[in-house]
Amino acid sequence: MIESAIVWLVVGAVAGWLAGLIMKGYGFGLLGNIVVGILGAVIAGWLLPWLGFVLVGGIVGAIINAVIGAVILLAIIGLFKKKT
Repeated sequence: MIESAIVWLVVGAVAGWLAGLIMKGYGFGLLGNIVVGILGAVIAGWLLPWLGFVLVGGIVGAIINAVIGAVILLAIIGLFKKKT
């Protein structure tokens, strides 16, 4: 149980950090990156299979999925930030 929580935190941190680099200007610090990465993993876990994309498992697949979802999340956040 503890190990899986640690894996979620590490995957979230890495995915959030990579998504911040991809989306340039969206760095939220360590805790923010973890939240963005975990939310990105949830978004990708729901959206990608619905679109017909399934990546292989493992830690690398989890990070890729989470990065894709986090980039989508940051793009949506960017749309709302520019309107206000």
